[in-house]
Amino acid sequence: MKRWLITQFGAEHKLEIEDVPTPSPSPGEVLVRMQAWSLNYRDLMILRGEYGQPKHMPLVPLSDGAGEIVALGANARLYKPGQRVCSTFFQGWLAGPLHAGVYGTDLGFGLPGVLSEYVCLSEQGVADVPDGLSSEAAATLPVAGLTAWNAVKDLPAGRTLLVLGTGGVSLFALQIAKSFGNRVIVTSSSDEKLARAKALGADAGVNYITHPDWDREVVRLTQGRGADWIVETGGAKTFQRSLNALAPAGRISLVGRLTGVSDNVNIQPLVYKAASLRGIFVGSRIELLEAATVIVRAGILPVIDSRHEFSDATAAWKALASGPFGKVVITA
Repeated sequence: MKRWLITQFGAEHKLEIEDVPTPSPSPGEVLVRMQAWSLNYRDLMILRGEYGQPKHMPLVPLSDGAGEIVALGANARLYKPGQRVCSTFFQGWLAGPLHAGVYGTDLGFGLPGVLSEYVCLSEQGVADVPDGLSSEAAATLPVAGLTAWNAVKDLPAGRTLLVLGTGGVSLFALQIAKSFGNRVIVTSSSDEKLARAKALGADAGVNYITHPDWDREVVRLTQGRGADWIVETGGAKTFQRSLNALAPAGRISLVGRLTGVSDNVNIQPLVYKAASLRGIFVGSRIELLEAATVIVRAGILPVIDSRHEFSDATAAWKALASGPFGKVVITA
């Protein structure tokens, strides 16, 4: 079988493909023939050397993929050959709150990833793909779909949600929130992307190039109140404006760090707005199963910006670096 490896990180990064024997599942594992994969911004950070030093070198990249089980290890009883599954981001987070044992069990960094024709995973490190969902769509769920779900699942109906940007998490959050009966505002540097977001159901868009003080524009669009809920994907350089754009008693779901992790931020608005801040670190296996069920039931389909063949996987990283509208997918 073939698999991809990151053999060098940083500015002079290298991605190489190699032939290796197809693995056999150990006890409690399943062997999955992979059919599709998706990239997250984290995968670009890892390749650039901006995510730290992985334990496994060279590193099989990517955490998100979907395929079909073709063999079972001894004592593996949850699945049967022929069932369709997707990987879980944290192999060690099955259910319940985040705990210390979860760290280091993330695929594609703490553990070898899934950009391989065949992958052995714990039978509890995969999740069922609902009927009617393609492998390409299922491959977008482990991080983007689940993160968006955990960011907005408690959002009451009839509120205003603000999502930053038009990446995979933001567009999932947009669609989930609309299915709950909410108003959604989207930010972007591109009027064309804002138009596409409105076609997906967004009620308003703010171009942060045209409106550098985009927080003020959000307040204006909400008749002076601000957004009740914000999916904050930007990080340090956008967080202050998100606080400014937040309504009294509002909530920020902090899910990303596209603009970095350190900046001078005045957190006083959290106090005088009696607001709440919650960090979202993807989620557990049971939450992934929940998210997949809700997404399929609501008829939500992931927005796929581009598709790339497994043999030309390096093109997917280039597409991700260009700022896609939605997800970048690799197909078998």
